[in-house]
Amino acid sequence: MITRFGQRGLQAQAGHSYKVLLTGGRAPVTLDLARMLHRSGHLVYIAESVERHLCRTSSAVERCALVPPPRRQTEDYLSALEQCIRTWQIDLLIPMCEEVFYVAQGVDRLRQYCRVLTSPLQQLHVLHHKYDFIQLAKSMGLPVPDTHLIQSPQEWLKTQHILDVSGEWVWKPVYSRFAAKVRMPLAGVRNDPPGEEELSPAFPWVAQQYIHGRGLCTYSVVHEGQLIAHATYDSRYRTGRVGASVFFEQVQHEGVRTWVQQFVLTAGFSGQIGFDFIEDLSGQVYAIECNPRATSGVHLFHPGDGLVHALLEPEVLLNERTEVTPQSGSDKAMLALPMLGSGLRQIPGTKGGLRAWRTAWRSARDVVYIRRDWRPFFEQVAVVLAAWRLARSQQISLTEALTHDIEWNGEQR
Repeated sequence: MITRFGQRGLQAQAGHSYKVLLTGGRAPVTLDLARMLHRSGHLVYIAESVERHLCRTSSAVERCALVPPPRRQTEDYLSALEQCIRTWQIDLLIPMCEEVFYVAQGVDRLRQYCRVLTSPLQQLHVLHHKYDFIQLAKSMGLPVPDTHLIQSPQEWLKTQHILDVSGEWVWKPVYSRFAAKVRMPLAGVRNDPPGEEELSPAFPWVAQQYIHGRGLCTYSVVHEGQLIAHATYDSRYRTGRVGASVFFEQVQHEGVRTWVQQFVLTAGFSGQIGFDFIEDLSGQVYAIECNPRATSGVHLFHPGDGLVHALLEPEVLLNERTEVTPQSGSDKAMLALPMLGSGLRQIPGTKGGLRAWRTAWRSARDVVYIRRDWRPFFEQVAVVLAAWRLARSQQISLTEALTHDIEWNGEQR
């Protein structure tokens, strides 16, 4: 784009730093990326709608702004972002969490002042919608599980005979994150669908074929349909049986990479994107859902790996035909506190049990604690405590409380 901010990009290549505004300062991936940007010589700023967040106390961050919650005050949120961009003379805005959907709603006004790393809202919605995404991938000829959209008790009754005879099914809301409310088939336990009061056009669900195999996740930076950076990772330790991952190990998997490469090229996507896959017992991979935002794959990269370059100057890497991947030897990371709690609870059900968990613990770096920037490690206790209080007052789960003000469920599309 030919603007004064394009000229700043040219200066950065000559050794000058970018000013980068990140949203979602509560997320470990945002903290990790902030540190990478800082170590690469760039100035990092944070816009966050909760007072306590991981990046608040990080020495990698120049300034933080408390902004209105995007879910409830979208216009005020966008105005606050615009003010941050103008005041701090930001070169690049990178939405990191689900607030990317609200940023996309105001992307035209924000792009008058800086680059914004997002695709159009309508495309983001299709990718976020758990049924529409499956249909899109299916139309591209890519392998996906059999998936049915259920929007009412009547639709459930029409589909019931198909589901009853076709094997095991996973139930999950069309709009959800971190496996919240997912109903998995368990041995000897009937996997009931949501009740009549939970099914409506406003709160649709999907019934998705359950595939036995191992779960794999991805993180990619994409520019105009071309992969610029990519990582595939295993995440065998989670906050629950199907909850958020707390341990991340790089996996070299050409089948997954090829799937992602074909999808983003056909979709013409730009931005950060992640996919969840199941690899069945024969080695075939099936994408089960998409996250058009940053994912925990960020943790597998280090400052020298080139992720910062991929985010700031994707055109340069594209011209050089270079794809950034995590360096060998930096292929394991974890969230230490939840790994200690959630991981230990899962030991009896994981391969290798306690010995495997101890090996994983010793071999991975904690993405929150580092010696030269230790304060976010203690800040995370305050973050969780604030979320716990909110969860208790609103009678929602802790996971839901952590995203209540930024989650997007198809509003204003």
